[in-house]
Amino acid sequence: MSTTDPSVSESGPEADAEPEAGTGRESGREAIVRAARRAFTLRPYAEVTMRGIAADAGVSPSLIVKRFGSKEALFNTVADFRPAADALFAAPPQALGRHLVLTMVRLRDRLRGDPLLRVVFSLGNDDERTLLRERFREQVTDRLAAILTGPDPQLRAELIAGQLLGLGATLSLHRPDGAGGRTTPDRLADLYAPGLQRLIDGD
Repeated sequence: MSTTDPSVSESGPEADAEPEAGTGRESGREAIVRAARRAFTLRPYAEVTMRGIAADAGVSPSLIVKRFGSKEALFNTVADFRPAADALFAAPPQALGRHLVLTMVRLRDRLRGDPLLRVVFSLGNDDERTLLRERFREQVTDRLAAILTGPDPQLRAELIAGQLLGLGATLSLHRPDGAGGRTTPDRLADLYAPGLQRLIDGD
């Protein structure tokens, strides 16, 4: 992967401009990561430009350079599933099923997009898709398997990960006016969490 985007200037009057903290608006970094996540999912790596990400995020290209350094570094941030995994697995096993559903919905709202689906829908080349799959397996599936007790933890972890991806895909497929979008997180958890919890428990 190339680490240089020739469309980016290192300087500019708005280089440090971003929404002020505490205003309730999305921070510059959050907006950049969200735009980059969408860009790298929808287009091959070679077609993604820092300028295009900046335009989508509503910031200057030079701010992206200041925050991340290069397109490759920004891609590596997008390919990091650990923050999502930290939130998803922050509950004891006996309560994890419901926590997974509620956290997925809340992450989708906060991130304005699904925290996991890019592993499925990325249009990058084989190297990029392989990297995403390897990161997902290491940071999500293998980490979950280490939490589980009982028989077949790796298989159960893979099935749980698939259920989470399916939930995200379903909510995305039927937006903006699908029933899922009109349903409370608690009701979604009532319906979806029991199946997850059975896999977590190993019953």
